[in-house]
Amino acid sequence: MGAARVLTDGQLPLPPALPAAAITLLDQSRRGLTEAAGCTDPRQRYATAHLSALRAAAAVLAARTRPEAGRRRPRSAWVLLGQVAPELGEWATFFAAGAAKRAAAEAGLSRAVTEREADDLVRDVGSFLAVVETCLGVGAERAYPRPRAVGGTASEPHR
Repeated sequence: MGAARVLTDGQLPLPPALPAAAITLLDQSRRGLTEAAGCTDPRQRYATAHLSALRAAAAVLAARTRPEAGRRRPRSAWVLLGQVAPELGEWATFFAAGAAKRAAAEAGLSRAVTEREADDLVRDVGSFLAVVETCLGVGAERAYPRPRAVGGTASEPHR
């Protein structure tokens, strides 16, 4: 992380600005969550929501880490998130546990996920994204979509 910017006239220092990559990833995560909420196929809804969570995690990593020199064994973003942001460790464990289900959903397996699981994940990713934005000091005044109600009617967005 960069050093805090110092202001004059007795004001408190501002936190360092977020790297452009983190801002881009947060934006992609928000758009992905909106897309997931609109998907009618539960497999696509689940996979898209999970990818949105992964992008939010990547935003935290982009904001709190720097690339390491040399080649290292690739590690899961969820493992790295738990190390870099311990306050998000439970979220990392939760989403890591859903990775196999996401892979099955992306493969098109007919019983990979239920409507309820997909709806629950959309809601959970919305909560996770709000927590990530708070951790990174980004305003979370935006409305996040709610999952479609089982039966096909869309719910009102969160306020």
